[in-house]
Amino acid sequence: MVKPVEERQREKVVCTNRKAKHDYNLGERYEAGIVLVGTEVKSLRAGRASLVDSYAKITNGEAFLHNCYIAEYDQAHQFNHDPRRVRKLLLNRREIKRLRGKTQIAGLTLIPVSVYFSNGRAKVEIALATGKRKYEKREAEREKEVKRELRERYGS
Repeated sequence: MVKPVEERQREKVVCTNRKAKHDYNLGERYEAGIVLVGTEVKSLRAGRASLVDSYAKITNGEAFLHNCYIAEYDQAHQFNHDPRRVRKLLLNRREIKRLRGKTQIAGLTLIPVSVYFSNGRAKVEIALATGKRKYEKREAEREKEVKRELRERYGS
C-alpha cells in the first residue's frame, strides 16, 4: 500500500498523471518499483517523463508498465533506451495476485498516478480505477466550478 502523504512529501516527484483523476475514479493505490536502465534513471532525475496514456498490465504473473514515456538522455548517444519500452514493475506476489483478480472484474484497470524517487529508487504509484462516463466528468467539472466561485466570493 501507499505511504501516508506526510512521508511522501519529502520525496522528489518526477511526474504525475493529472488526467487520471479527470478520466477515472481512482480506488486502491499501490507503490511499485520500476526496472530501469541507467539512461532512464538519469532522464527521470532530470524530470523528463510523462504518464499520459500509460497503463499497467499483469501478464504471466508479472506486472508491466506500458506506454510510459521517459525521454532519451542527451549525453548517452548510441547507448540510449527506447522512450516507450515496456517496463517491469516490482510488486509482491501477493499484491500481483490481488491486482490480477481485481482487474479481471469488468471495468477495473491499473493506472499509474505518479512517478517519484524514494530513498534514491524510482517508484510508481498505481491505482485501481474505473472509467468515468461523460456525464460524470461534467458533474465533476460543475462541482469544481461551484467550489471555485464560493472560494472567490467568501475567501476561504
